[in-house]
Amino acid sequence: MTSIDPRVDIGHVHLKVADIDRSLGFWRDVLGFDLQQRMGDQAAFVSAGNYHHHLGLNTWESKGGSPPPRGSTGLYHVAIRYPDRRSLADALRRVLEAGIPLEGASDHGVSEAIYLRDPDGNGVELYRDRPEEEWPRPADGQGVAMTLQPLDLQALLAELDEPE
Repeated sequence: MTSIDPRVDIGHVHLKVADIDRSLGFWRDVLGFDLQQRMGDQAAFVSAGNYHHHLGLNTWESKGGSPPPRGSTGLYHVAIRYPDRRSLADALRRVLEAGIPLEGASDHGVSEAIYLRDPDGNGVELYRDRPEEEWPRPADGQGVAMTLQPLDLQALLAELDEPE
């Protein structure tokens, strides 16, 4: 068996949501994604920059629906990667100012991550990768040795006070 071509990446994610306006209030208004297209109350497509869409939000099977119950299968979370620590700090600031509760914040050694839920209960991870040369490695040097340490949110927010 051969490995997948390393140029393959995740192009976009579609989320089933109950209400397009409520979802846009989170993905566009809080996190800052740009609305690329809207199809009434059935779908919206948002992206970072001018890409056709990184996230599709649709009510095709879920209009007015409730979040899936805990203990069921489905999406664990969608992870949004920020280019640097300052950008992640700005995302954290936006989330906190909007009054959205955090479910966790972790330093994984390879990355720093903040966990929360969108208005439909979908898990969302906001994170930034550390440079690969800083990733912790196991003794044999193969793979990574990820960690699960608390992330210092105040230190992260302090990034916004530093000059660019």
